[in-house]
Amino acid sequence: MTLTKAKIINDVHEKIGYPKKEAGEVVETLLEMMKSTLVNGEDILISGFGKFCVKDKNARKGRNPATGDAMMLDKRRVITFRCSAALRNKINQK
Repeated sequence: MTLTKAKIINDVHEKIGYPKKEAGEVVETLLEMMKSTLVNGEDILISGFGKFCVKDKNARKGRNPATGDAMMLDKRRVITFRCSAALRNKINQK
């Protein structure tokens, strides 16, 4: 099962008791803060959860999978996630 934004809003509403509209605003504000931080090239560290890092990838040679033709892939930025040791241990406690 996938955790959706709607499910997060509903859980905030139920567990904290915020009205759904206010819970939605809280979740949207948090997500916007995270997006703007990553767009600015800054990392996000959430203690006990993990770290989102923005990495720069250089231009490189690639291949079109449909035709097999060689091509150059543009440089780009990607986001990586490394979970904390606490989360990793919790995941592996079956």
